[in-house]
Amino acid sequence: MMDLSQSRVGQIALVCKDVARATAFYRDTLGVRFLFSAGPTLSFFDAGGVRLMLSPAEGAGIGTSVLYYFVTDIEGTKTALAEKGVKFMGEPHLIARMPDHDLWLAEFRDSEDNVCALMEEKRTPS
Repeated sequence: MMDLSQSRVGQIALVCKDVARATAFYRDTLGVRFLFSAGPTLSFFDAGGVRLMLSPAEGAGIGTSVLYYFVTDIEGTKTALAEKGVKFMGEPHLIARMPDHDLWLAEFRDSEDNVCALMEEKRTPS
């Protein structure tokens, strides 16, 4: 049965009040390796092999940080975890088309109502 015992945390989303200010802090003050920005509301960094995403809270809520788990079979892992009682917020879905892969997510809530997500980089044939 599939679970997250062999998965590594691939991304952590930090909720920010001011993404531009936070980007400058992480890049210029802390020296975390800046990867790229996606518009004015998302910045990505490489923190020792774990991707750090800075983003604003969604909607009017305060928001939380999010753990993203890399998996190799997002649909199978979602099914196996759902059978164990994990409550998913929807089906696995395409988030972004990158040059060499498509990024898929499936979000769920942990026992304390924190958001987590399965994340798969589906490679596109060359």
